[in-house]
Amino acid sequence: MQAPQDTKPRWERRKDARPQELLAAALDQFVERGYAATRLEDVAKHAGVSKGTLYLYFANKEELFKAVVRANIVATIGEAEQDAAAFDGPSGELLGTLLMKWWAEICATPLGGITKLILSEGNNFPELAQFYNEEVVARGSNLFIQVLIRGIARGEFRPVDPVVMTQVLIAPVLMLMMWTHSFMPTCDMPPISPQAFMETFISTTVRGLRPDAP
Repeated sequence: MQAPQDTKPRWERRKDARPQELLAAALDQFVERGYAATRLEDVAKHAGVSKGTLYLYFANKEELFKAVVRANIVATIGEAEQDAAAFDGPSGELLGTLLMKWWAEICATPLGGITKLILSEGNNFPELAQFYNEEVVARGSNLFIQVLIRGIARGEFRPVDPVVMTQVLIAPVLMLMMWTHSFMPTCDMPPISPQAFMETFISTTVRGLRPDAP
């Protein structure tokens, strides 16, 4: 005997999964279309729910975007902060681990498209840019600043300006992200191995931060 077919809409069958499905669908749409071109009805359709269901969880597109960032990028920064607080090894190793985590879990994934979105559309949406700066850029930068201060205090790094050095650390990773997500797929450029790039960048940086020999 054939089992009765479940004719309930998808959003009635999977209530617990709704927010996660909506955030995943929103991430896909924001990365593919950009912020301005993303429509809430398209996000709902991509998630397999009605537009009304989406509004039960998110008041508007701005709140949906913030939720995507907080559930993914901000959460990853929080994990990195916990890792740094519990780490008791050399500061150079910690710095390398955090840089590689940033690359592997954010920049090399679809989440890198969110950073690209902010860089390209932030001027048109200043409130979003301010939100991203406060919850992602400032918090992530402070994590690297604290690692540099730690290394200097322990005599593992030479005395550098931690704020300036953090900017120096961030720039190559952002450039690699842009190469990976924008330039390389469309341009006739020599292939770049992100893993080799990051390993070379980290080893060169850590070596350059070491104190001068007495």
